Amino acid sequence: MDFMRDTLTSGRVFRTLNLIDEFNREVLAIEVDTSLPSERVIRVLKQLGEERPLPQSIRVDNGPEFIAEALAEWSAENGVALNFIPPGKPQKNGFIERLNRSFREDILDCYLFDTLDEVRDAAWDWQIEYNEVAPSRQLE
Repeated sequence: MDFMRDTLTSGRVFRTLNLIDEFNREVLAIEVDTSLPSERVIRVLKQLGEERPLPQSIRVDNGPEFIAEALAEWSAENGVALNFIPPGKPQKNGFIERLNRSFREDILDCYLFDTLDEVRDAAWDWQIEYNEVAPSRQLE
């Protein structure tokens, strides 16, 4: 999982939390908001855990949301290892970086968004297309 950052037409900054299953390259979630602290990351992971088994590990960078004590506690309680990539080595998290690039090129760089709901709708539609309509693209 990883974060991205962009802005609405008003100049207001928003972030996305992107999660991908490295095994089958399925986009699991794209969470959009102005603030995505570790508690929000945990909420997304809990929601995913209600839909499918939790992974054995999650690859993350060393961002403050990922090194937070709350996420470490949740991970330990749920038997999910957090695998931190070395600082400054995004290529060590290549699947999410590829997803981020595609999302940036297809959505964030192509449209001007006035509201967070517009971003959420576009992200959801893109996620469905990425997973179901054009799965061969995931192998690029």
